[in-house]
Amino acid sequence: MKNDIEKYTYRIEWSEEDHCHVARCLEFPSLAAHGDTIEEALREIEYVVKESVKWMQEEGEAVPKPLGLKKFKGHLTLRIPPEKHRDLVIRCAEEGVSLNRFILSRLAT
Repeated sequence: MKNDIEKYTYRIEWSEEDHCHVARCLEFPSLAAHGDTIEEALREIEYVVKESVKWMQEEGEAVPKPLGLKKFKGHLTLRIPPEKHRDLVIRCAEEGVSLNRFILSRLAT
């Protein structure tokens, strides 16, 4: 179980308001832990995640897969107003690029 816990995605930031490091696990957005040091905050959030996974397994709930282990197809569905879609297609035609290439170029910046 320890190795699985280490595969999750953790973020640690300083909280000026709380005067401590706050750690979060992206796969479990409702969980947070804190510590006086980065290492302590990481230990604490790993413990909280481990206990949460254990509880979820006992309850028969689906445990989130670590983001780093997920396979992505590279497809993204985006709903926008028809007028915006038309404006984008016109702009792409003017620039001589596909809509996909245009959007990808904007995401890369």
